Amino acid sequence: MSQTQAERLQAERKLAENQFDITQYQHVPRRYYGRIFFATVIVIAIFGLVRAFAEGKIEWSYIGQFLTSQAIIWGLLNTIVMAVLAMALGIVFGVITAIMRMSANPILRYVAVTYTWLFRGTPLILQLLLWFNLALIFPTIGIPGLFEMDTVSLMTPFVAALLGLSINQGAYTAEVVRAGLLSVDTGQYEAAKSIGMPRLQALRRIILPQAMRIIIPPVGNEFIGMVKMTSLASVIQYSELLYNAQNIYYANARVMELLIVAGIWYLAVVTVLSFGQSRLERRFARGAGKRS
Repeated sequence: MSQTQAERLQAERKLAENQFDITQYQHVPRRYYGRIFFATVIVIAIFGLVRAFAEGKIEWSYIGQFLTSQAIIWGLLNTIVMAVLAMALGIVFGVITAIMRMSANPILRYVAVTYTWLFRGTPLILQLLLWFNLALIFPTIGIPGLFEMDTVSLMTPFVAALLGLSINQGAYTAEVVRAGLLSVDTGQYEAAKSIGMPRLQALRRIILPQAMRIIIPPVGNEFIGMVKMTSLASVIQYSELLYNAQNIYYANARVMELLIVAGIWYLAVVTVLSFGQSRLERRFARGAGKRS
């Protein structure tokens, strides 16, 4: 090989090496123009919304005054009590219905399907009104010959709201529980059967503990929704947070101020429940792989 050819090959080799050498290029950071644009629009919109409320005809002193008033606090307590009781009963109804839905007995299965179809297919406010006005079709309620009482006396706003909310919630919780039970491997059922464990005992000690990881997140969301759904009980005169706020603004005409007060308390309760839900989810997700 001549000297000229060697020099040419060496020059070509250096040129090829320089083509893959990134140190010779200037680093230019990527420009996210779309991201910057939409972030700017959102910030401007939030600023405009805050400014509109700040300059609007809202008496902020009334919000501070009624935020801790006795009527609002009692309404808040009634809301929490109703949400806890209705959710507890709803979970009981849901677990029973889910077990019936998965039963080999066709009567139990069809009853569970009908219950779920009926109470998920009608509006909750309609169910509350039906329970509250039950005396229009059943003046008395009880067991003939043993005890009877006037339905009007029994079906108070508290009882009607509790029945309406819990039975409606049970129809939704049943599907959540059923999904959790179906998520457990069938080998767990077979293993429990192989050692002679009864079906209900296997559900309580083996299947349900494993299904809780799937059940807890949606049930937690349902509980948060229940806190807000208690506001529908105001139509049957149950003294919850929104109903008491309405009674106050009917008297002083401070509608927006009292609605903001109710909204603040709803947000406070939901924030606490969301924190508790996340802690509970982490507890049941231990040993299940990556945590969210």
